[in-house]
Amino acid sequence: MNLERHRAQQFELTVTDLKQWAYCTRIPYYHHVMPVEIARTYKMQRGRDVEAAVEAMEKRRGFRRYGLECGERRFGVWLHSATLGLSGKLDLLIITEDACYPVDFKDTEGGVRYNHRVQLAAYALLVEENLARPVPIAFVYLVPSRQLVTVPVGVKEREAVTRAVVAMRQVIEQEKMPGPTPVRARCTACEFRNYCADIW
Repeated sequence: MNLERHRAQQFELTVTDLKQWAYCTRIPYYHHVMPVEIARTYKMQRGRDVEAAVEAMEKRRGFRRYGLECGERRFGVWLHSATLGLSGKLDLLIITEDACYPVDFKDTEGGVRYNHRVQLAAYALLVEENLARPVPIAFVYLVPSRQLVTVPVGVKEREAVTRAVVAMRQVIEQEKMPGPTPVRARCTACEFRNYCADIW
């Protein structure tokens, strides 16, 4: 067993960790190094309710909006990568004879952000490892606008995932708190804001 794989098996990261790392590097630190009580927010509960509602609508739709003739839908797909030491639950996976297409539901305004793109690239890697089929593109369904956005998952996006996983593991193993996000607007409604005394 090589050293990289051994470290991956020591503790598992989640795709949510990865998305949060791209949003603010301190959030995975709080989860893994300094576990604190999370203030449950309205947004968290709403996210679960929205996911159930979108899933019910999605079952009645065709595949044309994805640019596909046909396919198989799988909802709430749990995926694990032994190589990356990464796991996550995908909202929707569309499977065709030749490829797979991850779909993530987002109850958010303002379009698809960088952390969403990293999240989908991670799901692409997990899907390919588990199902041995290529993932040429992924999709984000923006619930408020009912807009389906195509998200590339090329080499650039995949490399961003592997770099983030390595960086996260270093922070967790060294137990060294990273700096805060430079986007202070993100801190206002953060469930961890009470623990970042250096910025308040």
